[in-house]
Amino acid sequence: MKKSGGNTSHPGLALRAARIEQGLTLRALAARIGLPFSTLSKLENGKMAMTYDKLVRLAQGLGVDIGALVSSSPAVETPPPGIGRRSILRADGMKAISEHHSHFYPASELLGKMMVPIIIDVQARSVEELGGLVRHGGEEYLYILTGAMELHSDLYAPLPLVAGDSVYFDSGMAHGYVRTSDTPCRVLSVCAGSGIQRLAQTTDPSWNG
Repeated sequence: MKKSGGNTSHPGLALRAARIEQGLTLRALAARIGLPFSTLSKLENGKMAMTYDKLVRLAQGLGVDIGALVSSSPAVETPPPGIGRRSILRADGMKAISEHHSHFYPASELLGKMMVPIIIDVQARSVEELGGLVRHGGEEYLYILTGAMELHSDLYAPLPLVAGDSVYFDSGMAHGYVRTSDTPCRVLSVCAGSGIQRLAQTTDPSWNG
């Protein structure tokens, strides 16, 4: 995606630039990704939080790297090294967002994190159900807590993983999680890198929407 010449204050402007560059109307893009026209309009105008799940669907629908939708956002000043800061999350305190997976975001209130932990209940049973693979700048560590799944990517054959298995990979490689067990599959995903930091800085702090 070509970079916009001006500064942007929210990722909706990068979304609009990517949509216009591809000659798509708001209604055409909304129909392609299965989002209401009104929701897409609010996202472009910065009137609705640009959550992770929405960014994934938009990147897939536009066929662009997820980082392209946030990379032109203004840089957030790096905070000084934290001295003793911490975030505690009780078992019943996580907020879930359900699209193709259910996501739980520990430490969502901490800004300027060097890594973004996500607990995911993997639900999609195929890449098609998932809506396609997604990529974002940085690296990712995946640990299987319960059940079984496959890690699909554009560079490797599907990788079977069961509880206790883990994999560390380049998240710039298009990837997706597909459940293979009949029982629930829950995983811990820890993302790090400039791409995921930009994403965390430009989405709603609570990752809820």
